[in-house]
Amino acid sequence: MGNALAHVVALSNERRRADRLWSVSRDLMLIIDSDGIFRSVSPSWTRILGHPVEEAIGRHFSDFMHPDDIASSTEALRHALNDRELTNYENRLRAVDGTYHRLQWHTTKDDGLVYAYGRDVTERREVEEALTESREQFRRLVQGVTDYAIYMLDPEGHVSSWNEGARRITGYEPNEIIGQHYACFYTDEDREREEPCKALEIARMEGRFLADGWRVRKDGERFRASVVIDAIRDDDGRPIGFASVTRDITEREESQRQLERAREALFHSQKMEAIGQLTGGIAHDFNNLLMAVMSSLELLRKRLPADPVSERLLHNALEGAQRGATLTQRMLAFARRQELNVDSVDVAELLSGMNDLVQRSIGPEWPITTRFPLRLPAVHADANQLEMALLNLIVNARDATPAGGPIVIKGSCENVKAGSATGLAPGSYVRIEVRDKGTGMDSETVRRATEPFFTTKGVGKGTGLGLSMVHGMAQQLGGTFELVSDVGQGTSAILWLPVSDCEKTKPAAPAHEETPPVKSRLTILAVDDDPLIRMNTAAMLEDLGHDVIEAHSGSDALRKFKSRPDIDLLITDQAMPNMTGIQLIAEIEVLRPNMPIIIASGYGDGLEVPGREIERIGKPYDQRRLAEAIAKVMGAQVG
Repeated sequence: MGNALAHVVALSNERRRADRLWSVSRDLMLIIDSDGIFRSVSPSWTRILGHPVEEAIGRHFSDFMHPDDIASSTEALRHALNDRELTNYENRLRAVDGTYHRLQWHTTKDDGLVYAYGRDVTERREVEEALTESREQFRRLVQGVTDYAIYMLDPEGHVSSWNEGARRITGYEPNEIIGQHYACFYTDEDREREEPCKALEIARMEGRFLADGWRVRKDGERFRASVVIDAIRDDDGRPIGFASVTRDITEREESQRQLERAREALFHSQKMEAIGQLTGGIAHDFNNLLMAVMSSLELLRKRLPADPVSERLLHNALEGAQRGATLTQRMLAFARRQELNVDSVDVAELLSGMNDLVQRSIGPEWPITTRFPLRLPAVHADANQLEMALLNLIVNARDATPAGGPIVIKGSCENVKAGSATGLAPGSYVRIEVRDKGTGMDSETVRRATEPFFTTKGVGKGTGLGLSMVHGMAQQLGGTFELVSDVGQGTSAILWLPVSDCEKTKPAAPAHEETPPVKSRLTILAVDDDPLIRMNTAAMLEDLGHDVIEAHSGSDALRKFKSRPDIDLLITDQAMPNMTGIQLIAEIEVLRPNMPIIIASGYGDGLEVPGREIERIGKPYDQRRLAEAIAKVMGAQVG
């Protein structure tokens, strides 16, 4: 009786332990019948998958199975029901958030039911898959590298792996080299000095061997190589082989020279950009000063009594100021900030029209010859600026040939491909070359020739802005300018200009149109942040008979415009702090659409107003140019 009681107690305790194991196990335990219906699932079902236990009991296992695993899991259940226990069988169950967990199952059968417990191996499989993928990626990476020979060596130096780069550089196929000693890559002299063994010994002792030296390809050709050999060690630090990386550096010196040239070109480009920004800023400020000087002198001329000496002095002052204005235009051209009237220009026709005048100007000692194909495309350019540029190049050619000599101007159409040494965007260009047989220039002079104010001419014989202007104009048009010269061999000045998409156009004869009548007295709002410019502009306008309201900023002008509905015309500077002239025009356009407006600026870019044409006058301007602009804009308004 006592033994029976003890047996009952033991059985009860075992059942309690089983129940406790069922409740606390982190692995999933379940009972499934022969129809695939869950009879019971442990609480870890909720922990792993998130579904309440009661939702699973009585449901078919396929309700929670990944669709791709249903067929194989049905077959696995059949095996389990036939007394074939499953071990490490994996499938995927859907969690409440829609993701799938991979479970690894072990089963046993009892009384027609399958008892299974499954461990969540999702994270482990993800890590294993990531590791496998990482290894495969690394293998593909190493195998796919073609610039480096990457291969493994066993402890004695025999090749055990071979990548594509090794095949390309040395010429050996994997089946030809794997198992061979790597000393076959060394020259006979190095093998006699036992350099391969020394390299492995250094790598074994110090962990790494680095050197540049001569190596031999399969066909016997020698090449210069940069070699790194790293010792590979096991977890206990014992060497188990070597990893060798070899790079063919035969052309490294040439590549280094190319790199130095690229760095020099970049430095030069950055320097020229900085000089251009500085030059543009100086030219803008200088324009403002010239504006004040020229307008004051013009107004003073009207007020001085008739006196030949005073008139001559005044004329000289105006002439000097005008020369200064020409200099600023060249500076702005170098900085690519002058206004260009771009059109389709026939270069051959342009040169033909100016040839006689230029020939007479430079003298018969420098005969000009032009060589152009019959059908040279028109270029995208400003005809006046291009004419000035060609004149500069011709005069420079004359000055470079003091004893006289031919000047040849050639034109051709060239197709530029991507990556061209000219640095031009791909497309069609007209190449204009002005060639002389003069003294030529050394490389340093050629390098600095397009810098502003650099000149090889004597003091007072050149400003150093001619080539700078040509360079800036070409860059602004989307082309480029280059010089090719050797001392004693003459110089070629080459201008590249983009081919025009439009038909060649001939300048139309000026139309003799009557200027529409303009109101004799206008109320004009004059805006400029420079008090000298503002004062002189107001003085010129008042001298023309107009009433002037002055404003020192965009916000000041806007405020006065709102309070004065009688304003007939706005004349504004562009470069002002806080609010530019274009921004001011946009504000006024909202208040009074189609308001007559003139914008005055020394710069030629950034002056567009979407949706309307704005009359522009360049600084410095005189009273006549100002009057013409007013007549034009007011005439258009009346029309």
